[in-house]
Amino acid sequence: MKKNQTVKFRNKPRIIGSYSIVGPKEGKGNFAPFFNYVMKDDSFGEDSYEKAEKKMFEHAIVGAIEDAKIQPDDVNILLAGDLLNQIISSSYAARNFNYAYLGMFGACSTMAESLAVGASLIDGGLFDTIVCATGSHFSTAERQFRFPLELGNQRPPTSQWTVTGAGSCILSNKGNGPRITMATFGKVIDWGIKDVNDMGAAMAPAIDIIGLCGMILPRISNTKI
Repeated sequence: MKKNQTVKFRNKPRIIGSYSIVGPKEGKGNFAPFFNYVMKDDSFGEDSYEKAEKKMFEHAIVGAIEDAKIQPDDVNILLAGDLLNQIISSSYAARNFNYAYLGMFGACSTMAESLAVGASLIDGGLFDTIVCATGSHFSTAERQFRFPLELGNQRPPTSQWTVTGAGSCILSNKGNGPRITMATFGKVIDWGIKDVNDMGAAMAPAIDIIGLCGMILPRISNTKI
């Protein structure tokens, strides 16, 4: 059932498993107790930050499957995305899983986008079990959107700090866990922000229009924060 931008799910898909992995900086913050795994260094044992980001994806997906107490073959499709060109980190990670794959690109809304689309697919009876995942790496995002760290550029005061981390959820039409009851699909709102370093100000109008966090926001019930 839909009303304007919001859809209400009849079957209310459940989140039956989840997993998160973050970098050492994020592991020192206030949310540290809620992360499943904190990396000892940003390279995660790889020789490039892009490879580390791909490895984070794989780690998060496997961790979510184990948390859901299901078998890898129970998964029907993977919905995932990241910040890089051609969503390369999630696409490369998807090579190692024998799942159908839909690449999602929503920047900061990618996780919410994946959950909203995944819930729609399950509610429509098309799939039973879906993996939703997203991730980013500070050092790959800097190279992509600003300047490579090797240049040593001074960061302006408005510059955002991209998280180093990845997260994954398992959606299912059965089992126990929080239910996704509704999802609001947002609009692109452009108020003419010109500062390329201030991504937060560019995204803020869309958040204000929706009144909640994210361009695409699933509403989850029975959840403790």
